[in-house]
Amino acid sequence: MIKTLFKQIGEYKTASLLTPVFTGGEVVMDVLIPWVTAKLIDYGISAGNLQNVYLYGSLMVGMALLSLAFGILAARFAGYASTGFARNLRSAMYQNIQRFAFSDIDKYSTAGLVTRMTTDVNNLQNAYQQILRVTVRAPFRLVLSILMCLVIDARLSVIFIVALVILAFSLGYIISHVSRLFKSVYQQYDTLNQSVQENVSAIRVVKAYVREEHENSKFARAAEGLYRLFVRAETLMAFNHPIMNMVVYGCIIALSWFGAHYIVGGTLTTGELTSLFTYVMSILMSLMMLSMIFVMLTQSAASGQRVAEVIDEVPDIENPAQPLMQVPDGSIELSHVWFAYGDTEKQQRERDGQPKDGVVSALLQQMDSEADYALKDLSLSIRSGETIGVIGGTGSGKSSLVTLISRLYDVSRGSVSVGGNDVRQYDLTVLRNAVSVVLQQNVLFSGTVLDNLRWGKPDATLDEVRQACRWAQADEFVSQMPQGYDTHIEQGGTNVSGGQKQRLCIARALLKRPQILVLDDSTSACDTATDAKIRRALQQEIPGMTKLIIAQRIASVKDCDRILVLDNGRMTGFDTHEQLLKTNSLYQEIYQIQTEAGGDFDKKE
Repeated sequence: MIKTLFKQIGEYKTASLLTPVFTGGEVVMDVLIPWVTAKLIDYGISAGNLQNVYLYGSLMVGMALLSLAFGILAARFAGYASTGFARNLRSAMYQNIQRFAFSDIDKYSTAGLVTRMTTDVNNLQNAYQQILRVTVRAPFRLVLSILMCLVIDARLSVIFIVALVILAFSLGYIISHVSRLFKSVYQQYDTLNQSVQENVSAIRVVKAYVREEHENSKFARAAEGLYRLFVRAETLMAFNHPIMNMVVYGCIIALSWFGAHYIVGGTLTTGELTSLFTYVMSILMSLMMLSMIFVMLTQSAASGQRVAEVIDEVPDIENPAQPLMQVPDGSIELSHVWFAYGDTEKQQRERDGQPKDGVVSALLQQMDSEADYALKDLSLSIRSGETIGVIGGTGSGKSSLVTLISRLYDVSRGSVSVGGNDVRQYDLTVLRNAVSVVLQQNVLFSGTVLDNLRWGKPDATLDEVRQACRWAQADEFVSQMPQGYDTHIEQGGTNVSGGQKQRLCIARALLKRPQILVLDDSTSACDTATDAKIRRALQQEIPGMTKLIIAQRIASVKDCDRILVLDNGRMTGFDTHEQLLKTNSLYQEIYQIQTEAGGDFDKKE
């Protein structure tokens, strides 16, 4: 973790090194000023020597000005280095997140990633700034103050040693207990942020179902949990100040008692006793700062582990050593494909490595194949340029299938080939530019319509954009918008309808001119006439493109060259509409429900 985090200091190493240098200079001046004060009192004021008053007074002013200058420079460089460190942490996390496969994203909740990039990085930024300044200032001042006390009077220094022992045990006990609490705090932050994120993103659903009270209750529980953890931690930390005050006042009383006797006995001057009072405060405040640093480092250690975890995460899907840089055509072949979300394959390998009898082995294999896998032993071949429909009930594996083609996930077993080559042999950018996927969840970004469409091709001309929109049946409604293609899209596309959003996403995918186009139930919000126009345009205008159309309605796929029927992750049919009506019972049932009953086959009685 430490190595990962410190790599992100990067170009701020110089500022990070200069900060403790200037902090050290500031501390030296601060420690020497009480010693000069003692000389001023003893050899100037008490002796009635005005020349020494001017001399030592001028020296104190000079030291104070130097201390001020060193402090300003230390603060400036500490702020520069810590904010730059935080910026690099966020950049490193964000860049690695962009490399994540879907399976990597599944490991972290969105709220968890947001917490890591905000709260956790802020903690690390504050901790790093304190490390550069306070962790140099406090121990350096502590050591120098103790040395000055020993120089002035070694007998009274025993008081400080006793105070140090008392503080060390007390603060050590507090810190050891507080550190465990803060490890739980940041996990609770994830829960709190998740509650906020879900509520805000789904606010329309919340209001439609009048569930504000339920959401308030859920948020209140998360906030209450965070509150209780913080109260427990802060209650323990609150003992810092009473203990510190007790030790400080004890030292002052002891110094006053013994110092007075030594002054009367002539072995200690008034100026030296005055400087000792200053040093005892300096020593004890240094200890207080160290205790706070230990608490902050404890908090930051939990944040550091969470941040380093994201930065060090090795994506499940990466480019091969010598990737193929061209996709020859749009043919697709699946060979005995098994696919599961999560670590099913790993768990199975572990099971396979354990001794078991034949019956147990068979039962475990059956459990894996029937319960854990979204796709089960799927084999099929699609020629380049074919239009393939994919239909099946909810949970049949339709969406899982298409994510494998563009390698958004990797298969658990078997292989997926595009253009005659295994998808794992291609450069990811090349493959995903050749396979354009319009997912079920249509996403538009804040910006103009043109900005959103050019995600498919950043250098596309307006004519190319309009052509893609005409194919997707989007040009007409975009042209009628107030500013046409320069109309602003609100965050999440809230100022366009569901059907308009789907058509814009299809146009964005078509603008890439891919060799394979996957439409994952991407016209479900469009009316039947618009759906038919989109399919007709795809068939007539770009016939050479391989097209996979996932749909709930048979009307959306019946004109495809072939139709793949999935049921519970298995292929039950792969043929034309006419042949499936004759040979496939599931397809017949779907067709009968939709044509005769006019319903959705997922809602069977």
